[in-house]
Amino acid sequence: MNKKTVIELKNVVKKYFIGEITLEVLRGVNLEINKGEFVVIVGPSGSGKSTLMNQVGVLDVPTSGKILLEGEDISKMTESDLAQLRGKKVGFIFQQFNLIPTLTALENVILPTIFQNVPEEKRTKKALSLLNEVGLGERINHKPNELSGGQQQRVAIARALINDPEIILADEPTGNLDSKSGQQVMDLLAKLHSVEKKTIILITHDIDLVRYAQRTVHLKDGEVVKIEYNHHSKR
Repeated sequence: MNKKTVIELKNVVKKYFIGEITLEVLRGVNLEINKGEFVVIVGPSGSGKSTLMNQVGVLDVPTSGKILLEGEDISKMTESDLAQLRGKKVGFIFQQFNLIPTLTALENVILPTIFQNVPEEKRTKKALSLLNEVGLGERINHKPNELSGGQQQRVAIARALINDPEIILADEPTGNLDSKSGQQVMDLLAKLHSVEKKTIILITHDIDLVRYAQRTVHLKDGEVVKIEYNHHSKR
């Protein structure tokens, strides 16, 4: 079966240097993520999940090893090239929502398109369509503090989709939500995967979410200790 690899980590090591102390957070991680996959990365607190997310999402470069995004080595790119690449290829969803409090739902969703030089009319139309899609068509002029946690996370999902990225990277997206809102968010991610064929990479400590995955990567002490394939994933 011919699979297209979208992200490949080759022997990725990430160290942080704090004064005299060297902290090795990732210890030679090898991982391939294929186009259209739903991958869940799990591990206890301190296992290196967030650091791995920063590597996979090309928010950070490794201390050693290589990260290839669609075959291109990111360590060879300038920061501005990387920012452009991230903007086009990767949509981010965070536990803390990361919405700008002074902007409305609509303005928050539109924001990433400004850096990609999308014409105003086109970006507004797309943002409205996405907010309708996530069930917030009536809330476009509400600011984050006028929305529930679940609604804020759905705004964040619409924002992640505005540049039509191939990869959706979700870091603990249900971590701050009640179970009903969390379920709505997971249903949205499952739909993006099954209907829109997006590549979903979900980072979580919630083992219940593994049922959505085609593949589960277990991380411990900065190393991949096990990869499981789920042939009955809830998609």
